[in-house]
This record gives sequence, C-alpha cells and structure tokens, in this order.
Amino acid sequence: MSPEDPSQLRISDDDRHKVAEVLREAAGEGRLDLTELDERLEQAYAAKTYADLVPITADLPASPAVARQVTPASAHVPAAGAPAHHSSLAIMSSQDRRGVWRVAPHHVAFASMGSVTLDLRQAIFPGREVVIDASAIMGSVSVIVNAQTLVVVSGTGIMGTFTEGRAKVDPDPVPGSPLVRVRGIALMGSVDVRRRPMPGERTRRLPGR
Repeated sequence: MSPEDPSQLRISDDDRHKVAEVLREAAGEGRLDLTELDERLEQAYAAKTYADLVPITADLPASPAVARQVTPASAHVPAAGAPAHHSSLAIMSSQDRRGVWRVAPHHVAFASMGSVTLDLRQAIFPGREVVIDASAIMGSVSVIVNAQTLVVVSGTGIMGTFTEGRAKVDPDPVPGSPLVRVRGIALMGSVDVRRRPMPGERTRRLPGR
C-alpha cells in the first residue's frame, strides 16, 4: 500500500455508520429493495478502507465518495437534511428516534429486553402512509404521534399489551394528514401508541377527562 494513497486508509466506525444511513435513506426512497439493503449494509460494516466504500454507494445520489478519487474527507457524508431511519433495534438496550428525522415508508422496530421510542411528532413522512412493524419480546416499543396524525393499531399482545394509550390531546386530522399503521406482536412486552402535544405545547386534555 502506498502511504500517499488516502483511499487505502482505514475507516472508523463513524464512517461505517454514516454510509449505513445513506443506504437506509436510499431504501426509504425506493432506490434499494430490502435484499439489496441487507447486502450493502453487510458490506458497509465489513469495510476496512475508504476504497471499500466506493462500490457500495457509487450508484446512489448521496454517495460518500466518487469513483474517480476517494479521500478520507469525501467519505464523511455531509448531512443533507434530516437523518433517515429504516429500522430501530434495542436488545438489552434502548433506541430513541426523536426530533426532526425522516421515517421510511416501512419502518421495523424490534425490542428484546429493551425499549424503542419512535417520536413521530416532528418526523418527515415520505408520503401519505407509513407502516411500522413493531415487535416487543419482554421489552417495549412506544410510538408517539401528534394531534394531526391518523393512527391504525392492529397488533397482537400475547401475555403483553398492544394498544393505543390514552391521548393527551384531541385528535385533529386535516386534509392530507399522514396515516401511521402500527402492526406486529408484543410477547410478554408492550407496544403502545401515544398521542401527545407537539414539543413545547401544553397538554390539551380531552373533554370529560
């Protein structure tokens, strides 16, 4: 290896994570199917040098490197708007998605002896409808929506709960409001959907509560 060839320098875990985010965003936009996403994520986390990242994202708009020349600086993907997430995983740990972020049309959330929180109140939706496959095994998945969001909960609880909890604000859908479908299973755990005011707003209790 030539010491003057930056493409052969070792990459960091942060580099791998940033490339993974580019791949998940591309999948959320329909540029990659789930099989391609899995394959490329595996390649990204197995990559050792900047040169290894080139074929993984070379055909995507937000590529961390160009085919002609790779440098360490070019492998750091600049933040192009809000981060996008295709999945959330918590195994004996916690995973929170909050603030402004882009939710994929199909988001998979899995918690085993851990907790996942998906706060969609400030999230950017790719279209009219989002499907969240939520599974909790001796863990919890919480989905938080605002007053304008429509919600359909159709999961199953086995020695656990899968439900829409008590709302802290009145539902107030408007034309074009996003629809969130939450489905899956809660095995000795819980999956719950909560309707809350926007961050910074006061709770507006429902009549009679």
